[in-house]
Amino acid sequence: MGATFSLVLLIFFNTSFAGQNGDSTAPKKEKIFDADEVIFGHISDGHEFHFFSYHSGGKEHHVTIPLPVILYSPQKGLTSFMSSSFEHGEKTVKGYALLTGENMEEWKLDSKKYHAGQIIAVNEHGEPEPGVKVYDFSLSRNVVQMILALALLVWVMLVIAKKYKRGEGVKTAPKGIQSLLEPVITFIRDDVAKPNLGHKYEKYLPYIETVFFFILFNALIALIPGSANVAGNIAFTMLLALTAFVVILISSNKHYWKHIFWPPVPLGVKFILILVEILGVFTKPFALMIRLFANMLAGHIIIICLVSLIFIFGTLNKVAGYSASPFSVAFVVFIYFIEILVAFLQAYIFAMLTAVFVGQAFEGEHHDEEVHL
Repeated sequence: MGATFSLVLLIFFNTSFAGQNGDSTAPKKEKIFDADEVIFGHISDGHEFHFFSYHSGGKEHHVTIPLPVILYSPQKGLTSFMSSSFEHGEKTVKGYALLTGENMEEWKLDSKKYHAGQIIAVNEHGEPEPGVKVYDFSLSRNVVQMILALALLVWVMLVIAKKYKRGEGVKTAPKGIQSLLEPVITFIRDDVAKPNLGHKYEKYLPYIETVFFFILFNALIALIPGSANVAGNIAFTMLLALTAFVVILISSNKHYWKHIFWPPVPLGVKFILILVEILGVFTKPFALMIRLFANMLAGHIIIICLVSLIFIFGTLNKVAGYSASPFSVAFVVFIYFIEILVAFLQAYIFAMLTAVFVGQAFEGEHHDEEVHL
């Protein structure tokens, strides 16, 4: 998959090489390869799935899957259309424009307020209208891919559940996808839920398993060329962290809060530790959010950077670009294998830490039961 991804970019990517004989009568010079635009364009959200671009007949063509654009403006009302209508920022649609690096530079827009991929309102002359507020409720590629991953997860689990109802995997050996996922499910149950949640593991096991597989499916699908890096989106990891935070609070008891507001330490350090413990209530979910976000984002950036080296060298010299290709492709393939491992590892770590934090929330209650017995 990594080699295919690199080869597609190598063949089809819109790359230009500097120093084209300096002929003033030559066609308009193409844009030099912009690594920043490619990297941040890949890791950021968007209104379409973009696979690659190519030139044919003197015109640039894009292979994409457009997505629905749903906009609301107090001045213009509710509007919807397909993202392909923008033609990659070259046209305005129903009084709206899609920002790109080119038109942002042309309109001299402040990069602190605007960013590429954002949709803004324009007047009848195609010029920005800063006073018009635009609310974007579009089905972005992150949202669509997350829905697809969720649908795939539900379908896979229902297929496995039906097999168990028929006695497959109970009276006989599991087969197919059932044999692939059953060891993973039992591993999460026996090595994550039971050691950390104790006698209440069955109550939280569905949540822990769902979190693990939801992260795993999104991380693996993100490795398909042209797909979105959902697990590397801060909004995605923040929602998972907030969910874990709510579960932790609901699971807490008086022993948990007593340990926070009156920890069993000498009086001299008690008040300092109280502040630390209160801060720890919020840093736990925050750590879950940042750890997953950073690790899933870093791998995709490395892959795109390695592929970009081909075109960076190519802008200097064609021979250098083609010479760098085998090394870049080899490293991309290696990182792809690492990313598969990282997908499983990060899903496991998130599930493990969630189970640990939830277990700590009712840990005092568990100790009391042991003393009573």
